[in-house]
Amino acid sequence: MLHLRLITPADRTADVTRLLEAAVGTAHLVVLPGAARDPAGDLVLCDVAREAADELIADLRELGIDETGCIAVENIDLSVSRRADQAEHEAPGESADAVLWDHLEDATHEESTLSATYLAFMSLAMMIAACGVVLDNAILIVGAMAVGPEFGPLAGLSTALIRRAPRLAARSLLALLIGFATAMSVTVGFSHLMTWFELFDAAALEAPRPNTNFIYQPDEFSFVVAILAGVAGTLSLTSAKSGALVGVAISVTTIPAAANAAVAFSFDEYRQAWGSTEQLLLNLLGIMTAGTLTLLAQKLFWTRQKKRAKP
Repeated sequence: MLHLRLITPADRTADVTRLLEAAVGTAHLVVLPGAARDPAGDLVLCDVAREAADELIADLRELGIDETGCIAVENIDLSVSRRADQAEHEAPGESADAVLWDHLEDATHEESTLSATYLAFMSLAMMIAACGVVLDNAILIVGAMAVGPEFGPLAGLSTALIRRAPRLAARSLLALLIGFATAMSVTVGFSHLMTWFELFDAAALEAPRPNTNFIYQPDEFSFVVAILAGVAGTLSLTSAKSGALVGVAISVTTIPAAANAAVAFSFDEYRQAWGSTEQLLLNLLGIMTAGTLTLLAQKLFWTRQKKRAKP
């Protein structure tokens, strides 16, 4: 269940309460006239089943509540109520499958914001991966995958395509391009510094490296794994199972491939640099394609669910 907290102008409260009373999957409606001060209005509280929340929020926005008041949504960890159980039973589909499009757009907007923290995580992840590349250490490679924040902008691009949000698309693309360009430039400098300290050398990079040579040797499985990871990551973002994102992060080779390309470039090893770039582009393309198709499938699925529930 989700908890809705609404601030409504006094002249819209009757319309809002009628909407909430008629909506499928709602319970525990509370109206506090005149309780709101900024903006001035009435406070309306309501619980709603997750699978019915997206349509209800859309209807509230059609009434202009997001412009004249406020729509706040919170997760309810525990609700001991027969009425809540009944509301979940009445709502179409399952809560784990529900997509809150406004929440998804807001979350990806935040994750794809180009900030100092985002650039720091990108650079740190890539430098960790650079150490893993030279040492042929798979543990460092996995650690770098987990630290990298690049899935946020990729999810933002997929969401922008489905929601037709050009601003989100531009923000996500900017974060992706500048993030990788900055982090790779920092990693080239880091590689030169480590070479000056005699910790990196070209011989280690050109060695067989059985644990990490997949980073610069892309094949059909590179794209397949990226597709699967993109589907899993998107499902994790749109459902309540956000813990799966960690598994997604350590199954794609974006950060390690970019790090290997940067280190190889610093040693004028252009064969590896090009192979790593191919690996990077394959992973980015696979994740974004899978994310977009997954969101499209979810949108079509919920459209059918709503049509079945209306009669």
